[in-house]
Amino acid sequence: MRIQLGDFDDLQVQNLLRIHLQGMHETSPIENSFALDLTGLQKPNINFYTLWQDQVLLACGAIQQLSPTHAELKSMRTHPDHLRKGAATQILQHLLEIAQQNHYQTVSLETGTHASFEPAITLYKKFGFQKGEAFSDYQASEFNQFFHLNLVAQ
Repeated sequence: MRIQLGDFDDLQVQNLLRIHLQGMHETSPIENSFALDLTGLQKPNINFYTLWQDQVLLACGAIQQLSPTHAELKSMRTHPDHLRKGAATQILQHLLEIAQQNHYQTVSLETGTHASFEPAITLYKKFGFQKGEAFSDYQASEFNQFFHLNLVAQ
């Protein structure tokens, strides 16, 4: 398996991002869904990565710089055909390595409260993320929750 910067012109990448947005919109009202679309992921403060096995896209994830010491994980998604193969773990490990290389002190994420988010939340907790307060421009609601990882303490 290999991880590389995402190619937004790749049809597999576009398809996985469509699956991601559709999943977010199915489990949270549009006003409480903060998933980024193809354009949103192409901002200069976001690095978007994809995980491949041969020529098949398994998963994706992004890291967004919020400040010189704080980053946010975005658009973590495993393709439905490749669940429970360790793809999400590999992407998360890579994003956390990027965070450490950039000397971020905190990595945060916003996720949903629907039962379908439980596998992801379990993974985040396994890596040391702890539930906490809203951050950046987010507003807490019954449809979202927030997790933070202190990289200084590691």
